[in-house]
Amino acid sequence: MRLSRFHLVTVKEVPADAEIASHRLMLRTGMIRKLAAGLYTWSPLGLRVLSKVETVVREEMNRAGALEVLMPSIQPKELWEETERWEKFGGQLLKITDRKGAEYCYGPTHEEVITDFARNELKSYKQLPVNFYQIQTKFRDEIRPRFGVMRAREFLMKDAYSFHLDTECLAREYHSMYDTYGRIFTRLGLRFRAVQADTGAIGGNASHEFQVLADSGEDAIAFSDASDYAANVEMAEALAPTVQRPAPSATLERVVTPQQKTIDEVSAFLDVNPAQCVKTILVRGREGLVALCVRGDHEINEVKAARLAELPGESVLADETAIVQVTGTRPGFIGPVGLPDSVPVIVDHSAAVIADFVCGGNLDGTHYRGANWERDARITHMADLRKVVEGDPSPDGHGTLKIARGIEVGHVFQLGPKYAQAMGASVLDAAGKAVQMQMGCYGIGVSRIVAAAIEQNHDAAGIIWPEPMAPWRVVICPINAAQNAQVREEAEKLYEELSARGVEVLLDDRGLRPGPMFADMELIGIPHRIVVSERGLTAGTFEYRRRHESTNQAIGRDQLSKLFA
Repeated sequence: MRLSRFHLVTVKEVPADAEIASHRLMLRTGMIRKLAAGLYTWSPLGLRVLSKVETVVREEMNRAGALEVLMPSIQPKELWEETERWEKFGGQLLKITDRKGAEYCYGPTHEEVITDFARNELKSYKQLPVNFYQIQTKFRDEIRPRFGVMRAREFLMKDAYSFHLDTECLAREYHSMYDTYGRIFTRLGLRFRAVQADTGAIGGNASHEFQVLADSGEDAIAFSDASDYAANVEMAEALAPTVQRPAPSATLERVVTPQQKTIDEVSAFLDVNPAQCVKTILVRGREGLVALCVRGDHEINEVKAARLAELPGESVLADETAIVQVTGTRPGFIGPVGLPDSVPVIVDHSAAVIADFVCGGNLDGTHYRGANWERDARITHMADLRKVVEGDPSPDGHGTLKIARGIEVGHVFQLGPKYAQAMGASVLDAAGKAVQMQMGCYGIGVSRIVAAAIEQNHDAAGIIWPEPMAPWRVVICPINAAQNAQVREEAEKLYEELSARGVEVLLDDRGLRPGPMFADMELIGIPHRIVVSERGLTAGTFEYRRRHESTNQAIGRDQLSKLFA
């Protein structure tokens, strides 16, 4: 590609709301341009990168035996009512009405549509297993779209759905997709981790997220320093301490803490370690309020809490009115001592082994010091309620946990029969009996991968693309070509040679001075730069530099040919 014939518009200034590197750099390079909140136009430069990702995804899905389809992005309300997700999916579901008054949504995902397709197309076990996938635009009405294409409302996604006669077959395809995703992200040159994850709004029995490791990631992942164990922090098990709870050694004492509500404020005021405090959270249960207790230096894990039998499948804080009505105390001073018998007290394992602890006094402006379980406060039962922290023992028994930030770029689910049951999707087995199909679901955020790669690969000068994702592999930068015929001819010759060999090469023939020309090429992240200059040609060399290196090399044509053989 000759750059004089390409649309490249780079800028220095970006909007103040561009908070992370990928958003800033995608705007500076001109890869994307904002149309409205969470909506972006992809420029020719951005689309080249997006297409590279799409190609790798498609090749690996085809290699795994999946079959490509294309489903409508606009979906009828009736399908979503069959699965009861029309209301449950929430505000992210963009609902629209046609001229006849029929209601539709712009698809955020396609479980309903593919299940409808399958129940009409698949009749016999002989047609199974089968895996259908598409690469298509999705829309989710994010309440606060931000970070550019990282959390846009409209995005490009690869979603796949497999259908099976039994759970054993589903498990095999799940592992196949797990391996396929590993190949995709490895081919794209990304540093990633596959982590155990919550199934969330999609539902199902098991899932893994594929997280690109980056300091700017929104997700926290826990991984062992001595094994392959990795999990989303919401899913990572916090092992129960092996130590026994000490016997009480202090007398229960109520102390005045007039303005101190948070653990940090109370521990500083009373000069105690936050680990010697118990934090009590009141949530809405199936039959009234439920108290959840964790150590003061730990955080409640809402995903774990939601699985408690006492809760209705979600963890929602009780409102202040209900708290005051039941306890007589405002939030900030709640503790397990003296709670009404109607309130179950569920205690995290780590909190259950401390003695003589500090907790809320269940009286405004007070806390207890020297509180003890069983003697002063009851335990309905113990559970794993907290988020793991760095240094916790790994749940697999090997090493300790470290915490890193990650950007979710892929997710695989074993859905089981959830959608098939709701929509009556069945096939006849070998005995002629109708059997509801088992399903798997496998998603990749194609456009998000582009942003995640930038978050992981950039410096002060711009993007440093992994080669498989780069818009071009090589850029040729001739210096003063307009005034020097030899430089111009040698640059053209090199461009033709590399192009003939199938190397994706860009010739910067815009006639810019070296400084601005090099700055643009570093900004857009071309992996290899070859400079053709009068001085170099006199010495019989070209100036060569890799994007991630800081020094140039003088190399001859033969050596250059070997680099791109």
